[in-house]
Amino acid sequence: MDRKNAYGFGVEVSAPYEEAVERTKGALKSEGFGVLSEIDVKATMKQKLDVDFEKYVILGACNPQLAHRALTEEHELGLLLPCNVVVHEHGDHSVVSAADPEVMLGVVDNPALAAIASDAKERLTRALESLR
Repeated sequence: MDRKNAYGFGVEVSAPYEEAVERTKGALKSEGFGVLSEIDVKATMKQKLDVDFEKYVILGACNPQLAHRALTEEHELGLLLPCNVVVHEHGDHSVVSAADPEVMLGVVDNPALAAIASDAKERLTRALESLR
């Protein structure tokens, strides 16, 4: 991973924004994630605040099997779902980042979630690495 912070990880992609978004959706799909929501941050900022912002999308990604396992262990966990993945324009390339499921689920005091979070992180890591 090229990019890492306390709550997520990501990669730089040598592709224009629109291509990076489509490739990201495909990579997520290959790891069993569907995109349940798509928030166009640029359009929202312009509409709500009349400010210009870079091309930036938040994808709400969900792996149904992992979500079912997690919700079975911790019913209120829906507050932390889906996994957010962002794609944004960065000069002549794009950046794709994902929230770290181990960090996100780490706020819940339930050891049974550790394996689920680890599985989700491995899948997201493979998806993002495939974009290189």
